[in-house]
Amino acid sequence: MASAPEDPVLQRYFKGHKAAITSVDFSPDGKQLATGSWDTFLMLWSFKPQARAFRYVGHKDVVTSVQFSPLGNLLASASRDRTVRLWIPDKRGKSSEFKAHTAPVRSVDFSADGQFLATASEDKSIKVWNMYRQRFLYSLYRHTHWVRCAKFSPDGRLIVSCSEDKTIKIWDTTNKQCVNNFSDFVGFANFVDFNPSGTCIASAGSDHTVKIWDIRVNKLLQHYQVHSGGVNCVSFHPSGNYLITASSDGTLKILDLLEGRLIYTLQGHTGPVFTVTFSKGGELFTSGGADAQVLLWRTNFDELNCKDVIKRNLKRLHFDSPPHLLDIYPRTPHPQEGKIETVETTETTVRTLPDKGEEVCGYFLNPSLMSSECSPTTLKKKTEEMSYLPSESQRNIPLAVTDALEHIMEQLNVLTQTVSILEQRLTLTEDKLKDCLENEQRLFNAIQQKS
Repeated sequence: MASAPEDPVLQRYFKGHKAAITSVDFSPDGKQLATGSWDTFLMLWSFKPQARAFRYVGHKDVVTSVQFSPLGNLLASASRDRTVRLWIPDKRGKSSEFKAHTAPVRSVDFSADGQFLATASEDKSIKVWNMYRQRFLYSLYRHTHWVRCAKFSPDGRLIVSCSEDKTIKIWDTTNKQCVNNFSDFVGFANFVDFNPSGTCIASAGSDHTVKIWDIRVNKLLQHYQVHSGGVNCVSFHPSGNYLITASSDGTLKILDLLEGRLIYTLQGHTGPVFTVTFSKGGELFTSGGADAQVLLWRTNFDELNCKDVIKRNLKRLHFDSPPHLLDIYPRTPHPQEGKIETVETTETTVRTLPDKGEEVCGYFLNPSLMSSECSPTTLKKKTEEMSYLPSESQRNIPLAVTDALEHIMEQLNVLTQTVSILEQRLTLTEDKLKDCLENEQRLFNAIQQKS
């Protein structure tokens, strides 16, 4: 009998930056961690005991985003100095500089095959770069305000972007057109990303909300209100079953997307948390914030074999894949009974931020959304109130399933018609081929008679 999943635990922490941590990313092999900071530096940390950390110097302003290439041989970074840099992640840290944006660059993201890099900027554009030739390819313009984030879909066919114009846009990388648009009338999304199967997107809202959208049927599937401050970042577990969020209220939250509920609240940072990400295998996750600390956590709560789940998702990376109900419609949330469990973690010292710490926070979110109180360093597993979808929506889940099934039937009808047309074309082709063979035989007989 399988043992019950354990709580996530704080495994270790890294201190070396002199100001707020803006971005973190694991290397593909899970042996290193890259971080970017308001102090203008990148740092490369090794998980080996007593290993040295490398500091990369090159940017002239805040480093806003860092990401390893899929092979781990390159490290991309974005900065408020309007440049993008590609680093070789070794002890020398050589880099090349890309210039095309006319305003601060907010995010970088490699395509899954490593051939392309997408960058988002306050110049209201998304730019795509070729990594083999290391040159600019094209721009995507439709946003009317600063673009905060741009991410490739797992199959590389789409790009999702979010902007302070309160829209989330889906772009087709083949025809370079905006093919979908999600609008929000309350706040704007600070961060957006695809789930591992590429069927849904999650957005981190300045209005304290986390939203899950199905990009195939253009519907809001889940709406969480579990934070008391703006949400700055989200990260999907490789299984697609969990989502972790980082907020200016100083907490990390872990959501069970299948059951549609909050399952963990992690309080390890002092001040706003700006970034969080799972490792490629999902066994670890890391977070960074205004306290200039990078915390490394062990997941523990998901003991499933992620390789099997990832293989299943890889088979479904096509944008037109039929809906998979577990991906689209979560199970009805249910209250968790029993006592609240609290696990104390070792308290860590905090490095004092420079005087411009408030400016650091203000850059990422409206200061009015920031939480002024900081909780003790504890880890709490508890069930909290959340705004899922309106209660009517919960009662209408069967109707939503019916809609999905109708959508599947429509797709099947289209496939049936397509097969019918193909059969007709095949029949015509066979008839033409038969005529050609008969004509060829006649010519051959005529030539033989003449000779």
